[in-house]
Amino acid sequence: MVDRLDELNVGILFVIGGDGTLKGAMKIAAEIARRDLLIGVIGVPKTIDNDIHFIDRSFGFETAYASAVDVIRGAHVEATGAKNGIAVVKLMGRHSGFIACSAAIASTDVDAVLIPEVPLAFDGEHGLFRFLEKRLEQGSHAVIVAAEGAGQELAPVSGQTDPSGNARLGDVGVVLRDRIVDHFKRARVDVTVKYIDPSYHIRSVPASPTDSVYCWHMARHAVHAAMAGNTEMLIGRWHGRFVHVPMELATRYRKQVDTAGDLWMAVVESTGQPLSWGS
Repeated sequence: MVDRLDELNVGILFVIGGDGTLKGAMKIAAEIARRDLLIGVIGVPKTIDNDIHFIDRSFGFETAYASAVDVIRGAHVEATGAKNGIAVVKLMGRHSGFIACSAAIASTDVDAVLIPEVPLAFDGEHGLFRFLEKRLEQGSHAVIVAAEGAGQELAPVSGQTDPSGNARLGDVGVVLRDRIVDHFKRARVDVTVKYIDPSYHIRSVPASPTDSVYCWHMARHAVHAAMAGNTEMLIGRWHGRFVHVPMELATRYRKQVDTAGDLWMAVVESTGQPLSWGS
């Protein structure tokens, strides 16, 4: 790749993506430095999971959770269409539950949110099963939103990895559907469970106006940063200001939902679910 950049006399490489993309960009930047070439490498954070540190949000996040709200509203209609209807919606979020949390708060139709940061437990007084029983008694329906990385301790482990080296996750949506059906069957309660996985739909929607404007500002600042001679850094907005973040710092670890912070407290207050699942 560096050979080709040098052949084409490219002076600036803009890398657009998330954690894995930025780690790849760091390797390219290291090889450029080893060869003592004058090529700048600038990152533009684009990941719907919003898991890059030291920036308020990445491009694509607002579009993703806004699109997820429409799916949740449809799931709510499905859940209310039958007595004891339960809708399970699986959203993106391998390691961070930002999309699930934001979409749930925005929709106001969600009864339980499951995220990777909060271990899932089915049984016990504060387990998911008991919570669902109470919800069905109160309103005859329930909507569950689960990030794809939630409940992995209860999902079958494949032991496989994707081409980028990431572990292939178990399908928490299928686990939820099957365990809920089995639980209420044993309890002799008739339920109708609908499982919805809108991931590809959400990934394919056009950027929202807010995301489009944000992306334009990041692109403009990325060009200014590169023309000023910066390299191996990404553009981001931090506390309302656009800043330059070293790639090594931004990729050191993933940003996750603070389970003692305001976002998770808002989810708990909105849904009425417990702070954590368990006995």
